[in-house]
Amino acid sequence: MDNNKIMIVGTGNVGASIAFSLISQRTAVNEIILTDILAKDAEGEAMDLNDALAVAPSYVKIKNGTYKDARDCDIVVIAAGAAQKPGETRLHLMRKNVSILKGMIEQIMASGFNGIFLVVSNPMDIMTYFAWKFSGLPSEKVIGSGTILDSARLRKRIAEHLNVNPKSVHAYQVGEHGDSEVTLWSLADLGGAEINKMLPEDIQKSISEYVKNEAYDIIDKKGATYYGIATCVAQILNCILNDEMRVLSVSSFDNYSGTCFGWPSVVGREGVVRRLDIKISEAEGVELQKSINVLKTAINKVK
Repeated sequence: MDNNKIMIVGTGNVGASIAFSLISQRTAVNEIILTDILAKDAEGEAMDLNDALAVAPSYVKIKNGTYKDARDCDIVVIAAGAAQKPGETRLHLMRKNVSILKGMIEQIMASGFNGIFLVVSNPMDIMTYFAWKFSGLPSEKVIGSGTILDSARLRKRIAEHLNVNPKSVHAYQVGEHGDSEVTLWSLADLGGAEINKMLPEDIQKSISEYVKNEAYDIIDKKGATYYGIATCVAQILNCILNDEMRVLSVSSFDNYSGTCFGWPSVVGREGVVRRLDIKISEAEGVELQKSINVLKTAINKVK
């Protein structure tokens, strides 16, 4: 397609924040179509965002539209669905959101869309799996935001302990974007130095717990999380459109396990170019398998 045109489905906190994040930076995106079940909301968001264009660092065409407009889009971002309520796990949302997703995907595919789906709605890994199933697209063209936000939280927390910039920390959360996610301490490094030799085990444990539970803490305090994920999604969008071939811990279909989960993957214009083959510790492998099992069980419940 190469129009660098995207559609954001769902203009709640997350969808609107993704659009705002894009126009607040230099972006590869040329055009944003906003669509929502509440058409007035999408129209209002488009108007509000357009008001920023005279002073924003990028000039991006922004308008509200319908699923028919997906026809010539390069990427459709799925940010619609019921929101996670305080005390509710991401898996509780599952049945509700998969049925919303089915109708959405059918209408988007009917438009003639042949681009990349980027799924953000929770439970994200399960939604990514079903977006792939419902769309009939090749698996590399259906991507979930994965554990990219979780990995950003991890890097931030490690950086605070080591008094360095989070950008210099290389570390990944993998597996489910949720309660069973796993920290790959065996691979975490700072300029080549092994972080698990720099931080005591109890600190590592407390960091992993913090990263896993931070979303609940934010939801408890302000009702929802959106700035962190929006910035991460903007990064994925630019990575795809610029064909950056960067390693990001996105969620995509894994042939070995038969499910979708967050894993370091090379991302470019074609979507997920490849999931990296990396060696992790035996203990991490056991934990990752538990996480995969959680997702497989959930997917089977919906089936």
